[in-house]
Amino acid sequence: MNLFIFGLGYSCRHFLDRFTGDYANISATVRDPSRHTARSDCEILSFGPDRADPLIAARLAQADLLLVSVPPSGSGDPVLTVFGDAIKTSRIRRIVYLSTVGVYGDHDGQWIDETAPVAPSPGRRAARATAEGDWMTRAGERTSILRLAGIYGPARNALTNLRAGTARRIVKPGQVFNRIHVADIARAIAAAFVHETTGIWNVCDDEPAPPQDVVTFASELMGIAPPPEIDFASAGLSDMARSFYATNNRIANARMKRELEVELAYPTYREGLRALWAAGEGAG
Repeated sequence: MNLFIFGLGYSCRHFLDRFTGDYANISATVRDPSRHTARSDCEILSFGPDRADPLIAARLAQADLLLVSVPPSGSGDPVLTVFGDAIKTSRIRRIVYLSTVGVYGDHDGQWIDETAPVAPSPGRRAARATAEGDWMTRAGERTSILRLAGIYGPARNALTNLRAGTARRIVKPGQVFNRIHVADIARAIAAAFVHETTGIWNVCDDEPAPPQDVVTFASELMGIAPPPEIDFASAGLSDMARSFYATNNRIANARMKRELEVELAYPTYREGLRALWAAGEGAG
């Protein structure tokens, strides 16, 4: 079984760390190969706004499975723009597209599942929702969509942020977020590749929680005082950072558990942070 990956980022690297032995040949793209450490299990190819390695077309023609982790740009999905026709006529059996729970509009803290409407207004959320639809339309019944919650894991968590002095406890009353450990993302990707049907699944933990609570819990694990609370209105966030607070949803993962049979190793941020702390994350 041959695997091709568009966008060898954080989640896809961890997926390979766990499941690389399942595939005979693996090729993956990055924007700039010179900035990435070579992997013995994976051929690295260049793909970006202004370049595409000539070998990509040949590797796509040999691929059985395709994992896509490249976000849409202002002009649409970059992978489909360049390779949409080749993918449509390829022998690829299953495509897993990594999206985000950010596609949903604001539901004022209510529980929602995959049937909830996506963001109707222009912007990043709408662009991502459009990209989802384009993949479903152009690649047909081979495409599965995984909508990921806020990603954390090794070297990307509240413990390391506290140790680096960058953690902030920003408080917006009533605001909650779901999260997902990168190891559980890897499990969901593997399950989606072998599931008998395609679909759309939320990949998130069991407990949406206020962001300041996560920082407080990490501080308790480290035995240090948490940083002071900062009111959202006066936090001086960038437009990008503020946009994450524009929707307030509790995301349900029942379909992922029922259909993909994914058993979360880290059902809440507490289990995830405890394991990371035990592994040395955030240590001085």
